[in-house]
Amino acid sequence: MITFEQVSVQYSDAAAPALSGVDLTVPEGELCLVVGPSGSGKSTLLGTVSGLVPHFTGGVLHGRVTVGGRDTREHRPRELADLVGTVGQDPLAHFVTDTVEDELAYGMESLGLAPDVMRRRVEETLDLLGLADLRDRALTSLSGGQQQRVAIGSVLTAHPRVLVLDEPTSALDPGAAEEVLAVLQRLVHDLGTTVLMAEHRLERVVQYADQVLLLTPGEPPVLGEPAAVMAHSPVHPPVVGLGRLAGWRPLPLSVRDARRKAAALRTRLDGLQPGAVPSTTGAPVAEAERLVVRRGPVPALRGVDLALHPGEITALMGRNGAGKSTLLGTLVGLHAPASGSVRVGGRTPHRTRPAELIRRVGLVPQDPRDLLYGESVVAECAAADTDAGAAPGTCRALVERLLPGVPDAAHPRDLSEGQRLTLALAVVLTARPPVVLLDEPTRGLDYAAKARLVEILRTLAAEGHTVLLATHDVELAAELAHRTVIMADGEIVADGPTPEVVVSSPAFAPQVAKVLAPGPWLTVHQVERALAEVEPS
Repeated sequence: MITFEQVSVQYSDAAAPALSGVDLTVPEGELCLVVGPSGSGKSTLLGTVSGLVPHFTGGVLHGRVTVGGRDTREHRPRELADLVGTVGQDPLAHFVTDTVEDELAYGMESLGLAPDVMRRRVEETLDLLGLADLRDRALTSLSGGQQQRVAIGSVLTAHPRVLVLDEPTSALDPGAAEEVLAVLQRLVHDLGTTVLMAEHRLERVVQYADQVLLLTPGEPPVLGEPAAVMAHSPVHPPVVGLGRLAGWRPLPLSVRDARRKAAALRTRLDGLQPGAVPSTTGAPVAEAERLVVRRGPVPALRGVDLALHPGEITALMGRNGAGKSTLLGTLVGLHAPASGSVRVGGRTPHRTRPAELIRRVGLVPQDPRDLLYGESVVAECAAADTDAGAAPGTCRALVERLLPGVPDAAHPRDLSEGQRLTLALAVVLTARPPVVLLDEPTRGLDYAAKARLVEILRTLAAEGHTVLLATHDVELAAELAHRTVIMADGEIVADGPTPEVVVSSPAFAPQVAKVLAPGPWLTVHQVERALAEVEPS
């Protein structure tokens, strides 16, 4: 269905090709997962299939990509729309209408389908993706995860033979991600749709893949069976990392398969304990008491009580639309309480001048573009240094530490989702505010970049900063958070030490906890350290 013949892509401002030596075929009716570190060319490869590369992104495409017999060099994306459906990392950038139902119908209108066919397909897609209750909602009023589901639905209504997806679950909570992946499975198995998908959160998707395409900078692409590729891939989910550590063959790709192999490992860990969660002391630096916030007629927060302490890292979790982003926005003064109170650093955020508030609290929003206004990365960083009163080069050094290789001259809008997020994070951290808020901070980041983020946030906490991160990334919470708060329908329904909260919640438990239950283990690192202490090599 998709054939790459000696494909490479070279951009004029890049020293090395973004993609090189791709020569392979993706058969019809298979789900092919594209994996690799940031900068390995995943998004570029997807763009060659949809025709976005080179028709819209520029660059020179060498070789040939054919989809269903059509050469993408000779067919622009519009001419491939009936064959290839594309969902990018950023749904808002692709929406062209105002409401959910109109967006689902737009692509079919462009293809000239009959009104009765359009109506039927819209209803089918609303049910398929659980969007029926949102059909009349404005797209801008939806949570990030809801927007992602609408974006996927807008291409499904055209019934394409090929789906190209760039991080389709990155903004989704675990339950919504499972729903979307189940839909993709149904499309592949029942309708013979070919799915080409890039995703950093491999713990969610690798078990569903028929094949894995590994892209590694400087090395030829590798296409093969998922377990065989994961055995040597530099990026892999925790369940594979646990299998590598334990020497399991073949490597398990799912929690179920890993549990079947884990009896001996549980025995080796019997009686051992991971390190204790450090306790925090000191008066709260941010507090909400009986906080109620309305977004339009709907209460987004309902009587929230929360206290954040110095040196504490708290993960804020919950379904899409639970109120996590609203709570973060209220802490930086974006929303005024309808009742109750909120204080940060002794001040009421929505009544404090922004120039003063930035010294007390910083927010990295879910959409980093809300924070970026410079004409280039280097200009953005220089402005951040000036605003924060930091030494010149401070922000740029943070960007390089988090994600090496982000070009100085690149415009922020031209960066990948992960690069934009990294830049926004560096801008906020340059001011070193006592309270750091992050909304989905690992969206678009690979495992290596996420590990660097973890180290930076741990350093901040060790220096006394307070960190609150809203995230759907259960593995990040397990690795980093001292405390986990779970929200539902604008209320806090769980609050406590991370090991206690996530292990008791199947939806938010990390892979290692599910494999080694009822043991107290959350991460591969915990298991590795414990075994090293009692079984030195």
